[in-house]
Amino acid sequence: MAKQPEGAQLKEETSSPTINDPDASRDLALQVAEAALDKKASRIEIIDVRGKVDYTDYVVVMSGRSDRQVAAIARGIEETLKRDHGQRCAGVEGLPQGNWVLLDFGDVVVHIFHQDTRGYYDLEALWLDADRVEFEGAQVEEGFVFP
Repeated sequence: MAKQPEGAQLKEETSSPTINDPDASRDLALQVAEAALDKKASRIEIIDVRGKVDYTDYVVVMSGRSDRQVAAIARGIEETLKRDHGQRCAGVEGLPQGNWVLLDFGDVVVHIFHQDTRGYYDLEALWLDADRVEFEGAQVEEGFVFP
């Protein structure tokens, strides 16, 4: 093992993508939904998959009306959680295309779909028997056009 130079300190992460606390995981999922609402995401569902899958505790699914909005929602969630809650995203997939973006926060996995793509994959059907987490906030209807 290499010796560390004198005076050097190892930099420790203040937050980890994996929380391992059920209440903290639920809070993180709610924070994701709140950040998504700020970017006008529609049909947001928080699905409790604890005990059903081993890779995450919550899956958050939502839609955007265009590829640009899908990308903006993804960037907004990532920036808000890092800035306001100290949570870093462990991985992002699909951002350049904007049809389906996946954000991996460890105990919370976020799927942001273009509204035309969401029905094709129908992820919610995989967990029909899973509990849904209720949250406050005005959901934007998928067909709504902003003035």
